[in-house]
Parts: sequence; C-alpha cells; structure tokens
Amino acid sequence: MKVILLVLDGVADSIRYRPTSLEIAKTEGLDSLARKSIGGCFYPIDSETAPESDAAVFSILGYNPKDINVGRGLLEALGIGVSIKGGSEVVFRANFATIDYESRKIVDRRVGRSLTSAEARELAKSLDGVRLSRYGGYVRVFATIGHRAVVIVGSNERELSANVSNTDPAYGRVGRVSVALDKFEPYIAKCIPLDNTEEARITCELVNEFTERAIEILEKHPINTVRAQQGIPKANALLLRDAEDRYPNIQSISQVHGLSFGIIAEMPVEKGIGRLLGMSVAEVPPPTGDMERDLHERLKATLSLLKTVDVAYVHLKGPDEPGHDGDKARKVKSIETIDKFYIQLLLNSIDLSNTAIIVTADHATPPELKAHTSDLVPIIVAYNGLRKTDGISRFTEIECCTKGSLSIIPHGYMVLKKIFTLLEIH
Repeated sequence: MKVILLVLDGVADSIRYRPTSLEIAKTEGLDSLARKSIGGCFYPIDSETAPESDAAVFSILGYNPKDINVGRGLLEALGIGVSIKGGSEVVFRANFATIDYESRKIVDRRVGRSLTSAEARELAKSLDGVRLSRYGGYVRVFATIGHRAVVIVGSNERELSANVSNTDPAYGRVGRVSVALDKFEPYIAKCIPLDNTEEARITCELVNEFTERAIEILEKHPINTVRAQQGIPKANALLLRDAEDRYPNIQSISQVHGLSFGIIAEMPVEKGIGRLLGMSVAEVPPPTGDMERDLHERLKATLSLLKTVDVAYVHLKGPDEPGHDGDKARKVKSIETIDKFYIQLLLNSIDLSNTAIIVTADHATPPELKAHTSDLVPIIVAYNGLRKTDGISRFTEIECCTKGSLSIIPHGYMVLKKIFTLLEIH
C-alpha cells in the first residue's frame, strides 16, 4: 500500500470569517475525495500557537516541534544543498527588503513580492564573499526563490554562536525558533547577543557590520537603479532571522514511522526538513508563475516518487501567499487551479484500492488577517479499504470538523500515527 500526503500550504481560513476560501472555491476533485473519506481537523501546534512553516511541517510529519530546537536558517541551507562549518559559521534565513535609505525605515519586508529569482541571484552575487573588518569575518550569500535568501556569517579567527537576535523586526526568538510578532517597529533591528558569551557578542558585531555593508552595496546596484527608474521597489537591504550554528541530532522519519518517505516541495525550508529527516527529495523545477505548468511537473514527480517510497509527501505552496497578501479572490483561484490541474488529474492516475490519499493544510492563513493563525485545519483520508466513510460532502473546515470521525486532534504531531494505525500501515 502507498500513501500520498498532500499538504496545501495555508489553504485553511478561520471560520470566524465565513465563507472561507475552501467554501467559496469550486473543487470537484477535493469534493470527490471528501465523499470517499474519513476526516477531522487538528491544531497544527496547539490551540494557542500560530505556527511558523518549519514547525508546522515537523508537526505534520509526526515530530513535536517543541522538542526540535533548530534554527530555520539551517533548514533553508539544507534545502539548497549548502553546508556550514559548525562553530565558525552561523547561518540565517534572510529576506531581501525595501528600506528608505536615509532613515533605514522598512518600506516592505519582501520587496512587494516583486523581486524575481534571477534579480535576487545577481544581488546575492554582489554580497557573496564580502570580507568584514574584524575577526577574519566573511559572508556567504545564496538567493533561493524570489525575495528569499540564505546568509552565512563566518570567522576565520573566532568561534561564533547562533544565540543571537534577529535583525528582522517582525520576528522574536524563543530558543532557536522565531515567533511572528503582532506589533513591531519598522526598522532593521540590531543583532543583540542572547547570552553573555564572547561568541555571541562577536557574531552580533559581524552581523551588524554586514547589515550596513549590504545596504551600501545593494543601494548602488545596477538592478536597483533600473528598478527605481521603473518605479518599482528597490531590494536594498537584507533582514536576517533564525540563526543556527550546528546540526541537530534527530531521529529519522523511517525510524519514527517504520516507512520510507519522499518529499516534493517548492521551497527550501520543506526540502531542508526532508533532508534532515532522511527523506528522498525529488527535484522539481522551481515555480515559473505558470501554475498549470508547475502543477503538471509536480504531478509527474508524484507518480514517479510513489514507485520508490511508501509515503510521498507533496507540499504545494499556492494558497499561502495570497493569504498573506489579503487577497481572498486570488487564494480561491489558487485552490481551484490546484484542484483542476493536480488533484483531478491525480485521481485519474492512481487506484484508491492500493493508494491512500491524505489531504490537509500545514496551517491556516486567513486573508482577513494576512498571517498564519492557530486555527484548526481540515484533514481527509480517502482509501477504498476504509470500513466506512464519514458523509463529508466537501473539503472545508466546517464539514471536516463537524462530520469527521477523526474528531478534533489537539496536536498535529499526533495525526499521522493515528491515521497509519487506522489504515493498519506499519
């Protein structure tokens, strides 16, 4: 028996704002699956925590994220195949951002989502290899997708520490994990040591020097000159968060579940989690902006991956971004596109007699709030071998939560174990 674990990033909304995107969307494929399924809903972390993407994915895969203390910077680096030298390098997740050059006030933390990956690569090249004035300091910079990047701060002379604060003011740190802040001052934050060690102090000195150097280099970059002439935001700063300086010791996913897993994902953080947990990572082309074409590639990869693993984890990013942008109509369109060009075609390509499909979300991203929330997310499990189905007619928050026999599961990390037990998979 094979399993497809399909995670639609941020597809859920809050039922405080009905109708939800799932209720509005026309989803023939999802609804067909729902009618053949058992279902329920769960809190990705708990009823009070709005999850970050990495914590939500760990939880869905059966790991209590509160037991995993790893900075997202490392996960993003693993996702693009970049390693760090433990002890002398600290890796960060970074955003190219738009600031007012004179005041250093942040205008847009993501350059208005207008920065292309090609532009970001050119900007990263201008920063990669920058030498800092003290401690034999240096910086490595890697653009990933759009405004996202990985930054590694290193020293040839001293030990460094990841126990430092973020320069991205939108996120605070709790241990190695960042927490999105409801309110923050829109200025690049100084990197501050979170302990009294020399290593943390030196790391912050290097980070703060690089932050200023990056602004000076990016402000004058030809790409930003052209963008300014075209009246679009400059990518003239980098915001750093989620530092890490070591590789964690963590149980592989095959040890946790006794099954082989593979992953198909677009973003480095999910790929990095897959590599960290020992999953096979299927390489797919990066998003092109043409969802129909992109989904076709992901469908081909899904069917290929299923031949080599027990569980194919497929993470589709589509609905999350319009949720963050507050664009409900675009979120609905994204859901409908995934349904038409991935789910309906998938159902024509597999046999539910020997393959189970689990569909869920990693978290809710309601357009009304433009952020991840702690709301319940729906889940369905479709398989012809089920003893009975739940009478769910549509894949929506209300249908799954009120009719699903899986009921309300208090933590995401409990979900897979419960489903695998029901399906008698081990």
